[in-house]
Amino acid sequence: MHNFKKLAIWTKSVEFVTDIYKITNTFPSHERFGLISQLQRAAVSVPTNISEGSAKTSNKDFARFLEISLGSTFELETELLVSLNLSYIDVEEYNRLQEKLSELQKMIIGFKNNL
Repeated sequence: MHNFKKLAIWTKSVEFVTDIYKITNTFPSHERFGLISQLQRAAVSVPTNISEGSAKTSNKDFARFLEISLGSTFELETELLVSLNLSYIDVEEYNRLQEKLSELQKMIIGFKNNL
């Protein structure tokens, strides 16, 4: 078992959740049950699955939760692109979030491969 609070991937993913919540607060209210909800749920899924997986007794089980977490990061990529296309975020914000997301993806993959 791992202490998820000491994992850099968990800390970075919690920070990313905060970014997503802040940015979605600027989205139009008609997206409340659409894109806002999707982005927030996918973002929260990343650290949640890392923390849940850390409680598993085998690295194989933990790796499965990391895969789910990674899948959520790829879902976020799509949702951020849609947000850009709809002009809910600008190119600079998109690039900033995409860079953070890419770093997080690399960290999760690296951690999973080292289990």
